[in-house]
Amino acid sequence: MTILELIQTSAQQLTEAGVAFGHGTTNAFDEAAWLVLWQLGLPLDTPLDDTPDNTESVAHQPITPDQQTRVATLLATRISTRKPAAYLTQEAWLQGVAFYVDERAIVPRSLIAELLVEGGIDYWLTESTHRVLDLCTGNGSLAVLAAMTYPDVTVEASDISTDALAVAQINVDKYSLQPRITLLTSDGLTNVKGPYDLILCNPPYVNAQSMADLPPEYQSEPALALDGNTAGGRDGMDFIRHLLRDAPQHMSENAVLVLEIGNEQDHFEAAFPRLDAVWLQTSAGEEQVLLLTRKALLAYH
Repeated sequence: MTILELIQTSAQQLTEAGVAFGHGTTNAFDEAAWLVLWQLGLPLDTPLDDTPDNTESVAHQPITPDQQTRVATLLATRISTRKPAAYLTQEAWLQGVAFYVDERAIVPRSLIAELLVEGGIDYWLTESTHRVLDLCTGNGSLAVLAAMTYPDVTVEASDISTDALAVAQINVDKYSLQPRITLLTSDGLTNVKGPYDLILCNPPYVNAQSMADLPPEYQSEPALALDGNTAGGRDGMDFIRHLLRDAPQHMSENAVLVLEIGNEQDHFEAAFPRLDAVWLQTSAGEEQVLLLTRKALLAYH
């Protein structure tokens, strides 16, 4: 059996088992390739082109019975536990950067990452943009990417979960960003000061019905990072209501807030009518991430 054949066979098993994707991959083949390549100790960007003239491809490289057994064991674990592949490999990738992750933190997949790296919010930043807050930082991936993208900023990364912050510390240390990234325990904005020139936030925003319908893979993640109804609401906007109310006092005059709300645009607009939001273009469309200026927040309140 070759590597490509093993990936194809594994993808078929994942499909037949009905596993859910969305934690770094969107389909069975990509998920199988991730698991197979990782278990074989190969880079995830290893070429798999099966054309004969691609000398760098490993598609037709034979695998040993021992390798096949190890992949089968990993695949069986993925299917039986329904844990995201990122938890099994303890690695997740955003914008080509590898991050450590385990069950203490949500698997990083924020669309804000691509906006940072691809310059999608640069228009709203100025030469005076120096202090950044990554609110609900999770494993610290957005804080790390912000520090990498803007070498003249300092970042405070906060989360209510000390477990998540322990994971974030691993990633801050991994990229030697301790001088520029400070980790803080904070329930929302309660323990941060500012003023910040840029606030990034991928908060808990999943509405109550969607929480009840989550596939097992998402139920493997900390509910605290997903459930937007912890104050008794149903629309997923509980955390965001507090955030938008309190954010202006933590923002500098020309600061902006970049907020991810996933598939909850309808609930967001119903909760905050007349709020002057700028919806940002991402690979998932213009309905998942928005930008708010301090002026817009003050005008709304």
